[in-house]
Amino acid sequence: MKSQWLSRSGTEDLLLIFGGWALSAVPFAGLNGDRDVLLVDDYTRLDDMLEGLAQYDQVTLLAFSFGVASAAHWLTQTGFRPDRLIAVSGTLAPAEAERGIAPEMIRATADQLTIDSFAKFCHRAGLGGPAPEIAIDAARAELYAVIERGTAPEHQFDRVWIPNRDRIIPTRAQEIAWASQQHAVKSIPASHVPFRSGQDWGQWIA
Repeated sequence: MKSQWLSRSGTEDLLLIFGGWALSAVPFAGLNGDRDVLLVDDYTRLDDMLEGLAQYDQVTLLAFSFGVASAAHWLTQTGFRPDRLIAVSGTLAPAEAERGIAPEMIRATADQLTIDSFAKFCHRAGLGGPAPEIAIDAARAELYAVIERGTAPEHQFDRVWIPNRDRIIPTRAQEIAWASQQHAVKSIPASHVPFRSGQDWGQWIA
């Protein structure tokens, strides 16, 4: 895992983000709020204990896309319990046809990954602007790791956001995946990357 601070002003509240595959901080550019914000990504290995979390009075974990299953695996592995747990555009079964993406499709994405194919992925995801820089070998290894790691253990989420125009993890697959936590689900009129500049983080963790 890799981590980077998106905002750090010494507040008592932390927003811990498990980001999506290969997108880095780009989906979250321009979002505002009064919390410290720490982004985690690169799920080839889930080996970072993030020991600095203990200094915060409150930690909200927002997991996006493949970060949803990765966060759930990490929570099980570490025993850490956030005060609030939010899922956006993802499921606990990322490499499963019915509740995520068919593993053969993920493997094909990895096997055929190029700069151009990644740019097309970003466009389908609804990412505004140019695609982020990508390290092909590392991004490919991360996809293989997601397939190998498989479905994450069940965790109860406080909020689950499902975009109604998701072309990456199909909307219907997300609806099926979260059927047992329907009380937490909210549908949003958006693509896979639903975040927009000028939004407040508070609306995503409400």
